[in-house]
Amino acid sequence: MNRKPTFAENLRRFVEGKGFYVVVLICVAAIGISGFYLVRSTGFGLGAPDDAPVSGSASVVLEPTSSPSPSVSVRPTPSATAPAVLSPTPTPTVPAPSASVPASPSAPASPSPSAPSRPATLVYTWPVKGDVLTDFSLETLSYDETMGDWRVHSAIDIAAALGTTVVSTADGTVAQVYTDDLMGTTVVIDHGQGMVSTYSNLQRTPTVEEGDKVYTGSIIGSVGATAIAESRQIAHLHFELSKDGVAVDPELYLPQQR
Repeated sequence: MNRKPTFAENLRRFVEGKGFYVVVLICVAAIGISGFYLVRSTGFGLGAPDDAPVSGSASVVLEPTSSPSPSVSVRPTPSATAPAVLSPTPTPTVPAPSASVPASPSAPASPSPSAPSRPATLVYTWPVKGDVLTDFSLETLSYDETMGDWRVHSAIDIAAALGTTVVSTADGTVAQVYTDDLMGTTVVIDHGQGMVSTYSNLQRTPTVEEGDKVYTGSIIGSVGATAIAESRQIAHLHFELSKDGVAVDPELYLPQQR
């Protein structure tokens, strides 16, 4: 008599016949489910709206670390066809010049040069009043009675009695007071402007000293007889005038005698 197989026997026969395929199917399903959760856990979820596809090939770069075994990192290589992103070139902004111009500091006004003061005009007077015994002469020789020869005469001899007051011919300063071996007691006055006057044959003691300030008509001494070189002449004053060191004719500067 035939016995009906049980459920367990039917299951065992099914597994023995088609069990291999069932096991393979279960394994594939398990692998698929595992892969799905693995993709979601690593951030590469399928169908995410903000994920962008990565194009290009991957390059493997070995970076040495402190551990003996090198670590492997994967860096995406940008595709040669990726569009270049051009950033706009900034345009330099030039500030507009200000309309207001700062006032430059005013330079201090330089004092205008004052006109040089003109030297005062010298006023001349005769040192003594009298006749001219010997004229001024640098080109024509004149006879000297005392020396007995012919010579030039760089002054004028003015006749005047012994003791006659002698005055300064113009304003000035007494430059020298001395006794000359030939011309006797002598006073020299510097009048400025290059003018110098010399008075010889004075008495031995003049009334001025070196450095004294004198004016036109100031008394400087009196007529004497100390000039040995002119001792044969009558009493007189030997008066000499020079400009810039050159003897000049005194009568060209003196006023006319009244």
